[in-house]
Amino acid sequence: MTASDAALQRTVLAATAASDKLATDLVALDVSEHIALTDAFLICSGRNERMVQAIADHVEQRLLEDGARRLRQEGRAGGRWILLDFGDIVVHVFHEEERLYYQLERLWRDCPVISLPAGLGLNVDSDTEQAL
Repeated sequence: MTASDAALQRTVLAATAASDKLATDLVALDVSEHIALTDAFLICSGRNERMVQAIADHVEQRLLEDGARRLRQEGRAGGRWILLDFGDIVVHVFHEEERLYYQLERLWRDCPVISLPAGLGLNVDSDTEQAL
């Protein structure tokens, strides 16, 4: 069993939304063969708590506009690791330090990587970031 087409499309939509808010190091994993509750994980990072919040807010807004329904969320108050569960995909928005500590990619390394459009989540230098 692999992730559904709807889950794959929503994963790309979520990744694009995260990238819009300068999320870095985006990784999408097809976890459908390992977890019965969801098809895909999207993992991304923000440099500080405010950025993590902005990324999560924008991803949630775009997915809700697409007709997704958020089933639950965790970590919104702290801004260090926000989990957004949309059923077929789960979005993990990490502060860079938490991501290094928890290393979800390592825990789920047996799962296939979902291909994302080129250029999403690339590290942006501070001069380019200020120009945006």
